[in-house]
Amino acid sequence: MSDDVLLESRGPLGVVTLNRPKALNALSLEMCRALHPRLDAWAADPSVKAVVIRGAGGRAFCAGGDVRAVASSVGRTGAEASLAREFFRAEYALNHRIHHYPKPFIALVDGICMGGGLGLSMHGAFRVVTEKLVLAMPETAIGIFPDVGGGWFLPRFPGEAGTYLGLTGARCDAADAVWLGYATHQVESSRLEDLMAALGAADWSGAGRDVAAGVLAGFHQVPGPSGLAARAEVLARCFGGQRVEDILAALEREGTAWAEETRATLLRMSPTSLRVTLRQLRKGRGQDYDATARMEYRLSQALTARHDFREGIRAVLVDKDQKPRWSPATLAEVTEAEVEACFAPRPGDELELPARG
Repeated sequence: MSDDVLLESRGPLGVVTLNRPKALNALSLEMCRALHPRLDAWAADPSVKAVVIRGAGGRAFCAGGDVRAVASSVGRTGAEASLAREFFRAEYALNHRIHHYPKPFIALVDGICMGGGLGLSMHGAFRVVTEKLVLAMPETAIGIFPDVGGGWFLPRFPGEAGTYLGLTGARCDAADAVWLGYATHQVESSRLEDLMAALGAADWSGAGRDVAAGVLAGFHQVPGPSGLAARAEVLARCFGGQRVEDILAALEREGTAWAEETRATLLRMSPTSLRVTLRQLRKGRGQDYDATARMEYRLSQALTARHDFREGIRAVLVDKDQKPRWSPATLAEVTEAEVEACFAPRPGDELELPARG
């Protein structure tokens, strides 16, 4: 088994440690394949009362999926050619397992949590954040979309905060995360080991979710003011449109320094990603999680095959010049037919999800 994810039992706890600290614990295909069967085993083991997931190294919980490896496989032949398909299938199946997990699933989110890190945490029963949290869904900057269930959970954040976060990739702190409903608890980073010990020593004879909630409540600290919450009204005014152009126009009318900066941020993102993401978020409002996961698999295959994904990875993660050359280069050039094609069913290549009670 890969040392990139450590899996152990500690008394009543199944403990997952994402162990790629130099890569900010980015999630690889091998890590997904190692973790999923262990979650199945723990779910069936009556001695395991809860699962805890955390990141090694003190800097990050999980900075996302290993999209650089996926990008490098595009256009290859042989085994590498299937990585985009296999990675997203494995990641989304893992997210689905967590979303429907029958036991308390507790994420200790200490430090950076982006993209795929939200998939490993948001779908569980409890998300414990610390003062070191940096939370974001920055996918439109690399030519894709906020996946791992983003189409399901972003529209369920207060007002239009999820639309703002999904389109701009803006970063949130712990207070923002609590206000959004992402975080269920905030705990000082220095107390996480004590929290683990308390969970391990708890009397689990009662309902598991109630036991976990009781332990976590004893460590919770009241968050400070949320900057995102303070902007709730302006987010509702500016990000409620059905077209990206409507959002840009609303920001222009707002006329504040924040609105101008936000508008400039949007104009730097992949135009195709912006259009697809807004459609994804609007569709996700009326869908359950499983339907959204299937939709997002189609989007993953459509967008990773496009120029903008490879170009975004080059500009942000490889050359790091932050000067992507998008194609199409403007919103006006992205046709409705192109957007619709990204959502189209893929006969013979749909995401199969098991029924969950």
